[in-house]
Amino acid sequence: MLEYSRLKYLMILLTLALSVLYAVPNAFPQDPAVQITANRGAKIDEALKQRVDALLKQASVTVIGSEIDKDGNLLVRTASDDVQTRVADIVREELGSSYVVALNQASTVPAWMQALGAKPMFLGLDLRGGVYFLMQVDRQAALTKRFEATAEDIRSLLRDNRIRYISVEPTAGGTVVAKLGAGQDVAKARQLIGRDMPTYQIEAEGETLSVRIPEAELDKILTDAVQQNIGTLSNRINELGVAEPIIQRQGADRVAVQLPGVQDTAQAKRILGATATLEYRGVVEGNAVEARDTGNVPPEARVYARKEIGPDGKPLPVLLNKRVITSGEQLQSASSFFDSQSGTPAVRVRLNAVGGQRMFDYSSAHVGKPMAVVYIERIPEVKVIDGKEVHSTRTSEQVISVATIQGTLGKEFQTTGLESMKEASDLALLLRAGALAAPMDFVDERTIGPSLGKENIDRGLKAVGFSFIFALGFFLVYYRMFGLVTCLALLINLLMVFALMSVIGATMSLPGLAGIALTVGMSVDANVLINERIREELRLGLPPQKAIAEGYDRASGTILDANVTAFLAGLAMFAFGSGPLKGFGMTTMLGIITSAYTAVSVSRGIATLIYGGKRKLKSVAI
Repeated sequence: MLEYSRLKYLMILLTLALSVLYAVPNAFPQDPAVQITANRGAKIDEALKQRVDALLKQASVTVIGSEIDKDGNLLVRTASDDVQTRVADIVREELGSSYVVALNQASTVPAWMQALGAKPMFLGLDLRGGVYFLMQVDRQAALTKRFEATAEDIRSLLRDNRIRYISVEPTAGGTVVAKLGAGQDVAKARQLIGRDMPTYQIEAEGETLSVRIPEAELDKILTDAVQQNIGTLSNRINELGVAEPIIQRQGADRVAVQLPGVQDTAQAKRILGATATLEYRGVVEGNAVEARDTGNVPPEARVYARKEIGPDGKPLPVLLNKRVITSGEQLQSASSFFDSQSGTPAVRVRLNAVGGQRMFDYSSAHVGKPMAVVYIERIPEVKVIDGKEVHSTRTSEQVISVATIQGTLGKEFQTTGLESMKEASDLALLLRAGALAAPMDFVDERTIGPSLGKENIDRGLKAVGFSFIFALGFFLVYYRMFGLVTCLALLINLLMVFALMSVIGATMSLPGLAGIALTVGMSVDANVLINERIREELRLGLPPQKAIAEGYDRASGTILDANVTAFLAGLAMFAFGSGPLKGFGMTTMLGIITSAYTAVSVSRGIATLIYGGKRKLKSVAI
């Protein structure tokens, strides 16, 4: 007999309801929007919203509306891309570096759907376009970083060989100048530096050594910085969860980044260009206020500002050692959490072997003495001078925590004193992804259209649509009533594919559409097997209901075997491919899963509704 359990019908109805719920958001368009996110020390509130609204009204710019979203960002919705760009320029000039202003796409999906996790799938660069950033390596900052590292190497070398020095500092001209103490062996110092830095040019004048890095070495530093930054940007984008990004080098010192379907472009911009990191330094004894006001700072120390404000209204100063104990570069892993003891967000860090050993050595020798945590952030700024945008950056260094070393520290410990959980999670992300070898400035930012052109996209969508229409037409003509069953199963199959891609956050691209067209064909094959098997059973003389049941039972094993092999091929493309091949593999796997279910289970349920039960059948339309 042709029967189907109520539990299976319930599962089909539940699957269909969920598929509709999670596929429908793809029918809602998105509004071009400008997203405003606060940097450290700034905040998003109703006062800022009113300030932005008044600014746009004064500039005679009409927008759809503005709102503070659930993540605490200010979102200004616009009616077109042109208005979006104009709003971004106006707001960026007014707010300055205290906020990150970025282009975005705002969802129009109803709030109740979003509360249930229903959201549209991401579209690739070839279908919807995305956000384009052109970033330039700060050459001077890269070289300054190298000069400072060279100066620290020379200090360590002289200390290890018991050669006393007065100072070792880089100069504005790109030379590291080492002033030795009276009576020190200048020739030995020069020999040691030449041994460890054979390509550098060393000149001696009295008790002063000048170390100059050759021009060829400086060019190599810049090239290496660009290459390392490309790798770091890739890591950061992976942490953001952006699918199928494009990161390309342009010229000697620029990198182009294209991000398809990003939800939070302000966060992407902040994370890509951020150089936020942590440094752990020892505290130097002395009167920090006097050192700050008079400029008489001990030679081994620098004056830093704390978060706390003093009686004079200025941040309290503290003297820290120039020598870094350990920094984010020695980090192995990082995670954010809320510290219940201090009542503040915190970051738990784990250092590598080198950093762990340095922290162990320092803490062992300085138990009972204070150690400071310095939060360093390089903030991009855009100023309009004579009608032109001038990009610059400023470095913010703030001591977020000073604590007494209670015991020996090793590889793992935690840092508190951060202002918010978002700041803690962003810092942990940056530390995990790695530090930029050199700071980068945003030279250009814009939304980009489909890379393949509207005509090619229309052709791709048309190809998928016609493949589906031809399949439906063939089944309706050739298999009649069972053709209708197959058509319903194919429609549910497509609905399930779109729903699954939306739920898992997959990116739909043009190769993905080709994968869907392929799975439509595979689903057709599965239904052809079932229908031809039913015909064969009817020719053998079985009653119609028995023939239908036998047709589904006997064809199911063959369908599952064929789909398993195709699924493994899709899995291989997804696991080992990249870009378009990865997207094709993803949609192929999802389509195979849904087509197998709809062909074997859903179509059987529909056929049972039509032909099952206690009714007597003499023939079926197949």
